[in-house]
Amino acid sequence: MSEQIETPSTEETPGQETPNATPPEGETPKGEGAESTEGQPKEETVPPEVLRKELTSARAEAANYRTKLREAEAKLSKAKTVEEFEAATSDLRGQIEALERQILLNNVAAEFELPPALAKRLSGNTEEELKADAKELQKLIVPAAPESLSGGLTPDSGDDFDPVKAARQARKRRY
Repeated sequence: MSEQIETPSTEETPGQETPNATPPEGETPKGEGAESTEGQPKEETVPPEVLRKELTSARAEAANYRTKLREAEAKLSKAKTVEEFEAATSDLRGQIEALERQILLNNVAAEFELPPALAKRLSGNTEEELKADAKELQKLIVPAAPESLSGGLTPDSGDDFDPVKAARQARKRRY
C-alpha cells in the first residue's frame, strides 16, 4: 500500500499575486504608496458644513432602513401560516421595488445634474426612458449665473491706475 503525499503547487494561477515578489528591473513596484498621482485629477475640497449635512442625512437614512428592517423581521417572525408569510413577503417585495425605483431616479438625476425636486418628476419605467426624460428636463433648466464675473479691476472705477505707483507702494509694504 503506497501513500501519496500531496505537495503544494508553487505555480501561480491567473489572478493570484505573490505578496513579496519583486518586479522586473526598470519597473516600479505596484503598491499602495507607489501609485503615481500624475494624470489624476486633484480632489476637490468640500466645505465641512456640507460634509456634516451629508453625514447627518446619511445617518438618518441608515436609521430609517434599520427601523424598516426591524419591522420586516417582526412581520416575518409573527407569520404562522403560509398565507401570512406570503403576505409579508409580498409587502416587502413592494417596498424593495419602491426603493430600487427611488435609487434609479436619484442616479439618473445625479447623472444629468437635476435638482432633487425634479428627480421626483422623472417619468418612465426603464433606465433608458428615465434618461430620455432627464435629457428633456435638463434642456429646460437654466444654469444659475454667477453673481459677478469680474476678477479684478473694474474699468469704470474712475481712478487712473498707475503701475509705477503701485509697484513703489508694494515695495514699501514688503520692507
